[in-house]
Amino acid sequence: MSDIDDIDERFKALTAQIDERERRRINKAAGREWARHPRLRRRRRLRNAAIAVAVLVAAAGILVSYRPDVVDQIRTAVSRRPPGPAAGETDETAGTAGTNEPAETARAESGKASPFDGSPAQGYADGAEGLVMPPARAVGGLGRTEVSAALRHARNLLTASHLDEKVLMGGRPEKLIRLLDPEQRTPFVKGLKKPERKKGYHSRQWTTSLAPGSAELVTRTVKVDGETRLSAFEENGLRGVRVKVNYLFVYAIRRPDRPDTVTRLVAHNVGVVQAWRDGDRLRFWVNEWNGGGVAPSRCDIDDGFVHPFYPDSSNDVKTTGPAVDPYSRAEDDTPPGACRKLTSGT
Repeated sequence: MSDIDDIDERFKALTAQIDERERRRINKAAGREWARHPRLRRRRRLRNAAIAVAVLVAAAGILVSYRPDVVDQIRTAVSRRPPGPAAGETDETAGTAGTNEPAETARAESGKASPFDGSPAQGYADGAEGLVMPPARAVGGLGRTEVSAALRHARNLLTASHLDEKVLMGGRPEKLIRLLDPEQRTPFVKGLKKPERKKGYHSRQWTTSLAPGSAELVTRTVKVDGETRLSAFEENGLRGVRVKVNYLFVYAIRRPDRPDTVTRLVAHNVGVVQAWRDGDRLRFWVNEWNGGGVAPSRCDIDDGFVHPFYPDSSNDVKTTGPAVDPYSRAEDDTPPGACRKLTSGT
């Protein structure tokens, strides 16, 4: 029998010891009180409840007066009961109660290490949170509201080309297509189907798109770091704002069904979006995009997709130019089509 059950039995025995005369006294007092409220006499259940409460109160008084040891046992038994979830506490956090250890620590010990630990990307923001735009201001003859729209458009382009999971896994970049100016949209869509290799135009290179079957995501989290700058431009009779982006996107990938090949892939987007007023319409034009390259990726396959280079990959003899740090956002004079090797792992 548990402590609570034992206490309950003792309590019942104690109340049974109240003599008949004491119960009659309590009933008589309750009756006098009831007589003061004639309109409530029909509610006999209330009277019975009042009498029962009075009996319990009297018993409790006797219990405290003559058996303080029982009260101490009640306190001890209650203190030994496992506490239930507190307000705002979930079953998950409540499960760590009583361990003398913070819930965060318990979860951290049971969780897996992040694939970004130990790299510069560990301190980067998660996803679109890293795409922080500068405050909008009047630039190039455009008002603050129009410049704000240009910044928002550039941010949407970055999201569509680097953070859309469907595109990342080799899918069609529908959101990016819709964001393009109609005069850019047609050749872009054509370049997805039939890349103009002679002219160096690969629409797919505007995105981070893994070659189908080449990789799978270790985590859906993408680490992002970079900046956006504003300036005015004037060319070909047009005047407006120039939005220059410079961002790193870091992905954790591996060969399909090969957990021993986990690696980090770094995409560097250096791009320019121009905005100007065309009558009553604000136009956006992608002047440059995704010019920083992706590492580590193979240089010997030129189809617009990213072909990751894993630690166990065969040698790639088509790297060109001096080695580069994949986490550097420094801009250089890399010629179009160049594919650099790395100074260190990602």
